[in-house]
Amino acid sequence: MLATPWPAPFDDDDWWFEVKWDGYRCIARAETSGLRIWSRRGLDLRPRFPEVAALRLPEGWVFDGEVIAFDDDGRPDFSLLQAGNPATYVIFDVLASPSGPLVSAPFEERKGLLETLEFPKQVLVDRPIRGAGLAFYEAVRTQNLEGIVAKRAGSLYQPGRRSADWRKVALRRTIRTVVGGWLPGDGGRRSTFGSLLVGLWDGADLRWAGAVGSGFDDRTLRRLGEILAGIERPTPPFVDVSLVPKGARWVEPIVNVFVEYKEWTRDLRLRAPVFKGVDLDPTPPRWEEEGPGT
Repeated sequence: MLATPWPAPFDDDDWWFEVKWDGYRCIARAETSGLRIWSRRGLDLRPRFPEVAALRLPEGWVFDGEVIAFDDDGRPDFSLLQAGNPATYVIFDVLASPSGPLVSAPFEERKGLLETLEFPKQVLVDRPIRGAGLAFYEAVRTQNLEGIVAKRAGSLYQPGRRSADWRKVALRRTIRTVVGGWLPGDGGRRSTFGSLLVGLWDGADLRWAGAVGSGFDDRTLRRLGEILAGIERPTPPFVDVSLVPKGARWVEPIVNVFVEYKEWTRDLRLRAPVFKGVDLDPTPPRWEEEGPGT
């Protein structure tokens, strides 16, 4: 279930408010043979997060949550997760019990069932607050977290749908993009690259969305530079490169990356984009899912 973007926080006793976590969305099912974990697009996450896959969760239950890594100040940091730091599984919903599906149970009932279960210390259960969305948003802003999610009281879980029963109010916006090229760097980045040229698929067309030049550490610059060198192509994969800066080099659009940004500009470019990490999911990022207004 996905949340609908919402422009501002609000107070309402008919809504519950939770933290919007900065990590990998992850469904988990505890089976006799072990824990299955997968992304919302069905990607098996066990190889990427073996410490989460090794957790012993209550058997027969299916959970929805986020795999995150905390920094030294106790804040979620997506870059640490990418670097292989120890991961924590934050659970914010339960979709099934040993007795059967729970997606048709109201929000409060599902949350109440979570409170009856015992989890290992590497698992956190998200506990929402009711009504006080403005104060909660301010607390999240003070802690420099990603944002909040509002969930309607009594609402059902709608698998695979973006529902108005969940509303996300972001302090920081993050999307999936695909790399279609790069710009040469200067100075210390002359041997790697200056920025990534990223876009989104619109049908069969790849639309350029902007140049991402910040957020890279030295290790990432070297590794991505090696990957890009191996997938170069002579022609641009983007349908329109009239606004792409001169000197661009082109690559096969097969590497997906997460990008944090401030907003979309009027000419449909990402404002102040920052690299957040490589996306393990090979599913093409599409305009209708990641573009303005989604």
